[in-house]
Amino acid sequence: MSVNKVILIGRLGKDPEMRYTATNDAIARFSIATSEKYKDKQGNPIDKTEWHNIVMFGKLAEIAGQYLKKGSLIFVEGKIQSQKYKDKQGIERVSYEIICYEMKMLSSKDENAQNAQNAQPPSKQQATQQPVEPVDDVDDDIPF
Repeated sequence: MSVNKVILIGRLGKDPEMRYTATNDAIARFSIATSEKYKDKQGNPIDKTEWHNIVMFGKLAEIAGQYLKKGSLIFVEGKIQSQKYKDKQGIERVSYEIICYEMKMLSSKDENAQNAQNAQPPSKQQATQQPVEPVDDVDDDIPF
């Protein structure tokens, strides 16, 4: 048995780049930075940042394109995938990307509010829905 699972929490280095396949399926690509801070043997502070290339597909990609912006803090879960290619000099290279299948936006409410301003307004049906009234007939025999 083997496992290929990656979990990252980091900030976007740039806005997602959106593309669409011939069948109109969305693809979002962006990078996120993860950082760690520690002290070396002499006690000097060290800041180490790693950059990760993220790829999303379908509805998740559409959400990323609509709401994520440079600097957004996100949680991503996915798998690591390698890509072999030849550079301009003909040397074979390998790049790695995270194929993301789950994402959570972790930015503050202020950051999310700025992103929400760019979102579509609610539909007429959503805006006219009445709140659900509370039920007074709840069974009180619950033991906790």
